[in-house]
Amino acid sequence: MRLTWQVASVAEFVDETPHARTLVLDVEGWQGHRAGQHVDVRLTAEDGYQAQRSYSIASGPDDAKLALTVELIEDGEVSPYLVGELQEDDVFELRGPIGGYFAWEPADRGPLLLVGGGSGVVPLRSMLRARTPDIPARLIYSARTLDDVIYRRELEALGDDVVLTLTREQREGLRAGRVDADLLSEAGFAPEREPRIFVCGPTPFVESVASAFVALGHAPERIRTERFGPTGR
Repeated sequence: MRLTWQVASVAEFVDETPHARTLVLDVEGWQGHRAGQHVDVRLTAEDGYQAQRSYSIASGPDDAKLALTVELIEDGEVSPYLVGELQEDDVFELRGPIGGYFAWEPADRGPLLLVGGGSGVVPLRSMLRARTPDIPARLIYSARTLDDVIYRRELEALGDDVVLTLTREQREGLRAGRVDADLLSEAGFAPEREPRIFVCGPTPFVESVASAFVALGHAPERIRTERFGPTGR
């Protein structure tokens, strides 16, 4: 099906961290999405110049409104406007949903093993919102500091289903350090349980985690990855 550009209107904002904001949107005619999919966002300046970027969908498939969480890239063309200048009732264009490889729905079953680095948690949050209570799930999330944790209150409410590790800060009661094979083995599901694995984050993070999963005995075909570079968001 050919995707067409649609007009999105900003219903509200949620400031997730000092550098990330969730845009809650009204999109007339939106047909819904699968958890893990993304959209293209297009901004058009008064002189006709256009800039376009892709953003993962943050909302669950059953949520009332579409939501995108945008992390500020200081020298970016799109994110500074979306995070710092966009106001309620402002409009911009988007098209989607896009993507079938990095997508999950309850019919796919589980267990569901999710690993996110930084804003890579965004599509994984959509998957967590989509799962049903009978599907075991675990999120391993790496952030620089506690203040950089996106969806902090929501993730805290999930208790032991979320394992957080901080790479640039030490906090009492929290893990510190990067995601490695030891953490994946301790906090994840054993290969014998054949979890469906989704890994999202910066390219080096994703490559390291995916390789560690394979070394631990997980089948490569059960590992889905989505990666982004510093100018991709």
